[in-house]
Amino acid sequence: MDFRIMGALRVGDGARDHTPTAAKHRDLLALFVLNPRRPMPLARLHHLLWPHEDDERSDSLVRGYVGRLRQLIGKDVITTVAGTYTLVIDDDQIDVHRFRRLVEEGLAAARDGRDEHARSLLGEALELWRGPVLEDVDPDGHRWAETSAMREELEELRLLAVERRVDLDLKAGRHRELVADLRRLVRLHPLWQRFHGQHMLALYRSGRRVEALEAYTGLRRAMDDGHAIEPDPELQLLYHRMLHDDASLHITAGPPVLLPNDVTHFTGRQSSLARLERLMTDPEGPAHVVVHGQAGAGKSALAVHAAWRVRERFPDGVFYADLRGDQGLPVSAAAVLEDLLRWLGCPVQAMPATLQQRERLFRAYTAGRRMLLLLDNAWQESQVRPLLISCPTIVTGRSPLGGLTDVVRLPVDVLDDDEATALLVRLVGPHRAAAEPEATRRLGRACGGLPVALRIAGSRLAARPAWTVEHLAALLDDEHRRLDLLHSGDQTVRSVYSIGYDELPDGARHVLCALGALSAPDFAQWVATLFGGEAETLVDAGLLETHSIDAAGQVRYRMHDMTRLYARERLVARSGEDAVRQTLTTLASVVMTRVRASRFPLVSGVRADRPAFATTDIRESVNWLLAERVFLTSLVEDLHRAGLWDAAWRLAHLLTPFMERHRFLDSWRHVGELALEAARRTGDGRAEALALRDLGDLYRAEPRWDDAHERLRLALGMFMRAGSARDVAHTRRRLGQVLLEQGRPADAERNLTACLARFDERADPSGAADARRALGTVLHRTGRTDEAADELEKAVSILSSLGDRHRHADALLDLASVRLSQLLVPEARVLVQEARGISVRLGDRLLNARALLVLAEADLTEGATGAAERASRLSREALAVFEGAGDGPGREKALDVLARSGHP
Repeated sequence: MDFRIMGALRVGDGARDHTPTAAKHRDLLALFVLNPRRPMPLARLHHLLWPHEDDERSDSLVRGYVGRLRQLIGKDVITTVAGTYTLVIDDDQIDVHRFRRLVEEGLAAARDGRDEHARSLLGEALELWRGPVLEDVDPDGHRWAETSAMREELEELRLLAVERRVDLDLKAGRHRELVADLRRLVRLHPLWQRFHGQHMLALYRSGRRVEALEAYTGLRRAMDDGHAIEPDPELQLLYHRMLHDDASLHITAGPPVLLPNDVTHFTGRQSSLARLERLMTDPEGPAHVVVHGQAGAGKSALAVHAAWRVRERFPDGVFYADLRGDQGLPVSAAAVLEDLLRWLGCPVQAMPATLQQRERLFRAYTAGRRMLLLLDNAWQESQVRPLLISCPTIVTGRSPLGGLTDVVRLPVDVLDDDEATALLVRLVGPHRAAAEPEATRRLGRACGGLPVALRIAGSRLAARPAWTVEHLAALLDDEHRRLDLLHSGDQTVRSVYSIGYDELPDGARHVLCALGALSAPDFAQWVATLFGGEAETLVDAGLLETHSIDAAGQVRYRMHDMTRLYARERLVARSGEDAVRQTLTTLASVVMTRVRASRFPLVSGVRADRPAFATTDIRESVNWLLAERVFLTSLVEDLHRAGLWDAAWRLAHLLTPFMERHRFLDSWRHVGELALEAARRTGDGRAEALALRDLGDLYRAEPRWDDAHERLRLALGMFMRAGSARDVAHTRRRLGQVLLEQGRPADAERNLTACLARFDERADPSGAADARRALGTVLHRTGRTDEAADELEKAVSILSSLGDRHRHADALLDLASVRLSQLLVPEARVLVQEARGISVRLGDRLLNARALLVLAEADLTEGATGAAERASRLSREALAVFEGAGDGPGREKALDVLARSGHP
């Protein structure tokens, strides 16, 4: 059953009319419909039907009316409970409730930009309107309070629905059809100024500009005479825009979408894209998002692509401003506001002069509008801050704009290998890429995953169909030509960097150029400070990236390969062809001083030669070397590549004790081979011998005993020819250790005895201690444990007095092994615990693992209850450390002890 109370009261089921004809029956039905699902006591119904006839009508009369209504509309529609009557119907059966719902849904659809759906809903709502509520039952609207309140509410709602539907019709270009209806609405509602504005706009867009202006003049005159007030500011602004024939008033195809073209073949970034879209459309409130990253990383592409995807959610438009401008120079906030205000309809003559005035007007224009703002290529906070209004805003820039508060920051990095390859596949075509999958992946790596470089490479291949992907990838292998080759038409990678470079202060340019001489994947802040600081300035310019905080507590920065190539070009352009060598020479001098200072606690030496800034904390020294290992290895490569042979071999030689102690065998091998070649190029025999001896130490650690023997024998011969007695002694000690492992203990003992005789314990106590340790090992292996213990006790004493804690702990463990062979388990445990204490203070996990193995062997030697289980646990713990460090000999030793424990 359908109940209509807008206009005359009507009840029907679609097939027939069930409206009562008797006046009191209609009155009673109206009361029920005004109060659906509300229990109505008999006394209240009596009072509402005959308000001025107390007790003059019987209750049975009301019951009779109810019975008649039940006959008309259904006996179950009106229920009786405890002396009350209730009309049991759904809201949608009453036209008033349907009207409210449809208007609410239509307004919501209009706010969301679903224009056609909004027009349909509002049109359906307005079709329900047949006049004031119950105009036949309560024509004056004074009979019942509900009637009067409902009439006022529904009239306001109806006019709002009419206004919104007219807005949608104007937006769809139906201005000519609307002129007559709007003239009638203006006449019927002379104080509803929104109708006046719509009438003016319909006339204006219909080519009747003079009539539109006269309509405003007439309204202004009427208001001035009757009320002495001016029309609303919005209407005044519309009049001024028409007066100056503002072109934006002619736009009838929908809200402005001022975005650049969407990026073709947009690839990857799915998580960033999804997050950005969520932030832009968050119903909790508008978000301001800073999308930041290095030059060429694709920040603008991500922002523009996201804006295109959500544009339908912003019915009042999507606005765009490039804060860099046509000439690549930063644009002021005042200039951007002027442009945006023009698009929003502010005429030139009404444009405020100052930034503050424009900002206030911009906020007024955008208040209540559902629009999106994209500010591209922001340089600094002052450009952006006046533009952050109450609508969602995306800001892109190389800097994270740390001075802005209440913004979400979304970093954008380069594409990974898979994403870079996927983009190239889309750019060059799947068939072409599928024919050369490895070359396509190699090309992506040559471009460093930088989207701008990848797109240029793809364009270049598309313009040269005869080229293969392999051909271009091979060309880009040459770093010196890479930037030259990465251009396509007027697109170049250089232009991406030149913008940021040109805007840098001169000091920051100098630092960037100097950093271009390095090939390390990252570097610590002290490197940038050495060349003048300004690291954070370069980060803000998108030319450096803050990478991490390293083990030494230093901030580390990362420079993209393309940035490095550009910086190196600028270095040569500023300072000449020899600029790279000069920069590396300066850096190498400082680095070698720092390495000497940091490695002092790792090796014995003369304290008087110790640099003034050397730390006394070995853990701090080790942490610095651990943090800088990759950088220092890369620096050896850079020095070698630049032909700085002397610096290359010296730095590699200084790093050897550190590489040995921490078993960085791959890095050690790499710098060791470079050092040997560099030493040979210097023509310095001692330099070559030291490099050979360092390689001998490497082969001992791997272990490759025959190779170690060969390198040490060559080094020994060169030292002997040079007459360097100390170097000869140190090399013989190493040879003795190798001979022992080659199964020649007698030769090993002769070498070590001769070596020990050469050492002056006053002049070189550290060398003497090492020789005694080596000799003690030989004696232990040959079963002469008492002699071995004697030599090792002397080594422990010397190293303890020197404060050489690493080798002191090594000697303690060697001595503990001898004590175990002598079945002196308690003494062995004391020695191991002392060594473990040192290892914990030093933070040396490998040294601690060695100690754990000796403790496990002590348990096996002692054979007490549960000893085998303890030995198994300790050896497993040590095994994990050795495997993590890639220490092969240590791993084999741990597996041997584990097997002997019987609990593998």
